[in-house]
Amino acid sequence: MDVPEGLLEIGRIGRAHGVRGALVVRVDSDRPERVTPGARLFDGERWLTLVSARPQPQHRWVMQFEELTDRSQAERYQGRSLWGEPIVDPDAIWVHDVIGMRVVDQHGIDRGRCIAVLDNPANDLLELDTGHLVPITFVVEMGADTVSVDAPEGLFDLLG
Repeated sequence: MDVPEGLLEIGRIGRAHGVRGALVVRVDSDRPERVTPGARLFDGERWLTLVSARPQPQHRWVMQFEELTDRSQAERYQGRSLWGEPIVDPDAIWVHDVIGMRVVDQHGIDRGRCIAVLDNPANDLLELDTGHLVPITFVVEMGADTVSVDAPEGLFDLLG
């Protein structure tokens, strides 16, 4: 499987659904563009065009693709990841852009490098190589290689 460079993994195909080639897909994206008819998703071998999608519990969707017309075709796709092109949104903070960036607080102090973005019920958290966790709500600006945060006093003293 060769995934073209720059694509982002947005979900994983589960089982076939029904007799007309629909699939149950766990979608790991909160962008509505990913589940809108006409969306193009790459399955590791070819591009699939979304005809319809309806939500199910637990981040799952029943999706019908133009290229799949019967259950036997759909069953061959079970377990594959689905990939999509990055979405251009100048106001959004993207996980793939934040990973590896230096985090600098409002006083200009370098607080470490972001190594992960953790999903948290209240707010996503930037995990730094120092072990600190910074709620994404404190991010005020992203530069070319740094993330500026306005963190409350004492946040970085917690691991001290």
